[in-house]
Amino acid sequence: MMPNKKLKEKHLEALYRLTHFNKAEIEALYNMYRRLVISAQAAAPATAIGHSPKVDGIDQSTFRDVMHNTFDLVTEEAILERMWMTWERGAAGGEGSLRFESWVKGLSVLLRGNTEERIGYCFKVYDLNNDGFITREEMFLLLRNSLLKQPGDEDPDEGVRELVELVLKKLDVDKDGTVSLDDYRQAVEQEPLLLEAFGQCLPTKRHTTTFLKTLTNKT
Repeated sequence: MMPNKKLKEKHLEALYRLTHFNKAEIEALYNMYRRLVISAQAAAPATAIGHSPKVDGIDQSTFRDVMHNTFDLVTEEAILERMWMTWERGAAGGEGSLRFESWVKGLSVLLRGNTEERIGYCFKVYDLNNDGFITREEMFLLLRNSLLKQPGDEDPDEGVRELVELVLKKLDVDKDGTVSLDDYRQAVEQEPLLLEAFGQCLPTKRHTTTFLKTLTNKT
């Protein structure tokens, strides 16, 4: 199902109120979205009866390409997977492809999110099982994936475990052995560098600025 060539005024108005983008930027994002969906349709293999498959939004492969190529998020596979899972898809979330509204709302947080939005987003990415806490086990998995093993390390996991304890001391504000959203919020407010403690899931300021300029340059 091809997206309409022009965004309806009521949708434009709604997204203007829901996001940190102005109307011209939302229209530019819609044009980008259309191009991405059309490209995904063209790239998808034909069905057994020769019809083009239905691509009704941005699929995971396209999402990964955009994060890599546009925002230079060359991050761990586990982080990319979690980023994809946190963006709203379907009535219950995590279903199918990204429709335009979810795409714009997600980019709004990614590129212009306020402190609270960015904290909530990063926390969701790191909370691997969606239970509302970042545990020692989750920290271990995230940090183990992001750290390069040094040649000759007899037990690299031991170093990761020590790092987990160091990070836990900084993030576990209420000292209960896990990191809740409230713990994470308080720790990041005191030390902003802790926001991406377990792997990059936000673009740099330079890549954000470059991308936003392309929106205003589009006719």
